[in-house]
Amino acid sequence: MKKIIYTALFCLSVSSAPFLLNSCQDSLEIIQPGEVTDEVLFTNVDNLATYLNGVYARFEPSYGMYLTAVLTDEVKPGKGSGGQEFQLHRFFLNTNDTYTSRIWLYNYNVINRVNRLLEGAKNITPTSAAETIKYNNTIAQARALRAYAYLELETYFSTNMKDENALGVMLVDNVPATTDIKLPRVANKEIYALINADLDYARTILTNSTDRYHVDQRFVNAVAARFNLYRGNYSLAKQYAQAVINSGLALTQATPIDPDGDGINTAAWRTKFYSNTPFNPYRKIWADTDRGEVIFALNRLASGNGASIGTYWNTNASQASGVPMWYWGRNLFNIFYNTDGDIRRYAYLDPSSTVDANYLTSSSPTQTDVLIVDKYPGKTGSTTRNDVKLFRISEMYFILAECAVEENDFIQAQNYVQAVRAARNYKGTATTPTYATQQAALADILKERRVELALEGHRYIDLKRLATRAGVTMDRNPTDDNVAVSNLTNDSYKYTLPIPLSEIAANPSAQQNPGYN
Repeated sequence: MKKIIYTALFCLSVSSAPFLLNSCQDSLEIIQPGEVTDEVLFTNVDNLATYLNGVYARFEPSYGMYLTAVLTDEVKPGKGSGGQEFQLHRFFLNTNDTYTSRIWLYNYNVINRVNRLLEGAKNITPTSAAETIKYNNTIAQARALRAYAYLELETYFSTNMKDENALGVMLVDNVPATTDIKLPRVANKEIYALINADLDYARTILTNSTDRYHVDQRFVNAVAARFNLYRGNYSLAKQYAQAVINSGLALTQATPIDPDGDGINTAAWRTKFYSNTPFNPYRKIWADTDRGEVIFALNRLASGNGASIGTYWNTNASQASGVPMWYWGRNLFNIFYNTDGDIRRYAYLDPSSTVDANYLTSSSPTQTDVLIVDKYPGKTGSTTRNDVKLFRISEMYFILAECAVEENDFIQAQNYVQAVRAARNYKGTATTPTYATQQAALADILKERRVELALEGHRYIDLKRLATRAGVTMDRNPTDDNVAVSNLTNDSYKYTLPIPLSEIAANPSAQQNPGYN
């Protein structure tokens, strides 16, 4: 057995973060009587596949989604808040930030488990054709998940993903034999080589499936599309995004909007639209009653493991009486609320909300809005738990639009954005402006990504990637806080997260990001 002790790489400080005690089981291995070692665990293909479930279990991207929302312009404090994460909302981002540490820890936990699975697989020889298929599929899924975990780490911690020689994260692609590992961070190109190798392998093994909860070829290509967009390889981003769109899933439509003729937004209509079994296709995605355009999601049963993503915004339920922690940021809300025929006006906002009717004409806007986040309304059996959607078809359209801009094909870019807006409009009247410059096109793409991908973990990296080129900045409203509201400047070092202090303290080889020393 290889006994591994990762002092910080996979196990952050338990003294300051009690919730990590469980996670450290991956990181600190002490031989106990009757312990199940890797040699005992990885003995056959079925055990290998079972262990893969543990890899899925370590994924928790909701921490990044929450940090992104609070740190940018997606949310503002709700009436139920006790001040949680106000310091993050006000840009007091430091090396002790809880959510930064969790992003680091959980992704490296995934990487650790995948590495152990791959090492264990070396000792297993399938004994039949069926076992061989299962064996290869298990390894392919694991490697694709490792690629995604590294993409997440690069997204938040790399200083510049478009520069292959810029500082990336720590590369761990095996189960080291040493009991004390202190690895330096490496250049992006070294991480990229592993991501590409994992995705290329998985792509040759996996096919497209009807199951949105397990890695398939769509997931692999979606990871590749996002990865290549972020690194600036637009030709490959275009290739893989198009492959996903061509794979059989389509944009979910905003209609039917009133199949029983109740009248939109009447009491009878609201009862049906906001039920656990809604009639509207787009609302069904968020109530988890239909796959729709979801490429891949982490399954969050009504009672089970994984964070309850709804509790980030509303403590008990997504309604005014549910102790709302955060409301929609007012300027983001204005876009979807004031767009005629936009289904997101209803799908994103609970009807118990209170909207300041005089806001748009007031020279001194108030903070009386109660803008209840209802994008994660819960599911049957739980008012706070929803599947965590990692990839949807709409993102692939935005990737294609951005790639078209890089080719100066503004008409094609407009068509891709228009396709999403039309799908989200139940009146069929969505319009997209004509683009004359790259800046104008990128500004409009960034605007639509802001609305469509809200609270899904994109805004932070999108502002870092596109704000300067699009001629825009973070866009908070004066009512988005109880103190004077400010925005991060586009050149702020805080658009890259700090390496957690616990990692730096235990691993001096891990270089800190600029601005956090």
